[in-house]
Amino acid sequence: MAVSPAPTNSSCPPGSGSGLLPTVLSGYATEGFFDEMFLPDGTLRPHYRKFVSRFGTIPRAELDAKRGAIDALFLRQGITFNVYGDSQGTERIFPFDLLPRVIPAAEWEKLEAGLIQRITALNLFLHDIYHEQRILKDGVIPPYYVLSAKHFRREFVNFRVPGDIYIHVCGSDLIRGADGGYMVLEDNARCPSGVSYMLENRRAMRRTFPGFFDGTGVRPVDNYPAELYEVLRHIAPAGVADPTVVLLTPGPYNSAYFEHTYLARQMGIEIVEGRDLVVRDQRVYTRTTKGQQPVHVIYRRIDDDFLDPTVFRADSALGVPGLIHAYRAGNVSLANSIGTGLADDKVMYYFVPRIIKYYLDQEPLIPNVPTYLASEEKDRGYILDNLDKLVVKSANEAGGYGMLMGPHSTKAECEAFREKIVADPRNFIAQPMISLSRHPTFIEETNHCEGRHVDLRPYILYGQKTTVIPGGLTRVALRRGSLVVNSSQGGGSKDTWVLYADE
Repeated sequence: MAVSPAPTNSSCPPGSGSGLLPTVLSGYATEGFFDEMFLPDGTLRPHYRKFVSRFGTIPRAELDAKRGAIDALFLRQGITFNVYGDSQGTERIFPFDLLPRVIPAAEWEKLEAGLIQRITALNLFLHDIYHEQRILKDGVIPPYYVLSAKHFRREFVNFRVPGDIYIHVCGSDLIRGADGGYMVLEDNARCPSGVSYMLENRRAMRRTFPGFFDGTGVRPVDNYPAELYEVLRHIAPAGVADPTVVLLTPGPYNSAYFEHTYLARQMGIEIVEGRDLVVRDQRVYTRTTKGQQPVHVIYRRIDDDFLDPTVFRADSALGVPGLIHAYRAGNVSLANSIGTGLADDKVMYYFVPRIIKYYLDQEPLIPNVPTYLASEEKDRGYILDNLDKLVVKSANEAGGYGMLMGPHSTKAECEAFREKIVADPRNFIAQPMISLSRHPTFIEETNHCEGRHVDLRPYILYGQKTTVIPGGLTRVALRRGSLVVNSSQGGGSKDTWVLYADE
């Protein structure tokens, strides 16, 4: 299974002392992009050597069988996601690629420090905004941007959230550009999804390659449910020694319903819908066959707007009437807290480096992507003059929606976005097109590995302590040339291996 040498550095030569590369990687081309597995000269990066030395000994027929076994496992387990508005049916098996992304220990140590810095600063920011608003009074952020934010909740100014923690669970998306440097693309501070796929990806890999992990020195991720459960218990109302925790889901038609049921099962807690809960005397109860049982902590996977029809959207059939009164009374705790959507706003993302400097007196350990605000006259002029070169994003959309990929868009699509930006500049930011790093990925159509663009969503838990799960969800843009990694836009995922020690 030798790899055919290439005439240029764009194609990978034999394994350079790292064991035989399997035939699926034969002639793999980096094509000038930053490649996670291979150096620019086509040699293997050192932290992939142990994996490839084992992977390269597996016969091609056995590799194909293992891929089929993982697909069958995902099908049996119901590892799916839903696509809204899809005429071919909403439920899909989540695509998974068996070549893992490997992150060396020293690299992860820097990422971990940067992610802890970021969630710490964002929690301080949210506490300040809902109390003293010092950062606004000191002119670090113009008040307009906060006060006009869609998810700024004026109703909760001066409300003390349990433990002064707003963001308990965060997923900050990381990318690498042409130079290989990490950048934060966005922060998901409301209801970050995808962690169940991270856990199931690892479970599938351990089952399919049982001997790989002990000899490769990969840090585990399966403690996430236990760590999350401890964060939820930590914010229980005062005086509750043994709190009852539930997961509140919108129901089976939600795109992340598999994850909701999965996490509830892994934590050993009940999964409930709004109709399963009732509020009496400012306390929350769940209906059971044994009568109504008190609830103290709710891990809610429902946005603020739908939580309580008596306070937010009156037409919501997903929430619990009276829940906010119980929350205000201190009889039930919510994770994430109400109002965290302010930190999700892509306009607020622009100010995170200032936020870190203001509250921590530190420079960001992981930089932002350069960003332009359409509401600033100078920036808006630049955006409108360069729509065909920029990525334009709506401030509060997610999942790859509400976005213009300028270089890949038609003139008509650019003009349509121009009208939206002029009509509502506060709702848009723009960024340069970043050539995301790539990773070898098995492509069914070619029966071979090709480079596909990837990002990384690590998961950070903030409670009595701050924990960054070693790894995260590596998402893959499966369509050739695509930079959109979201599952709803045709993306897949990989297992992410963080090593205990570098070679």
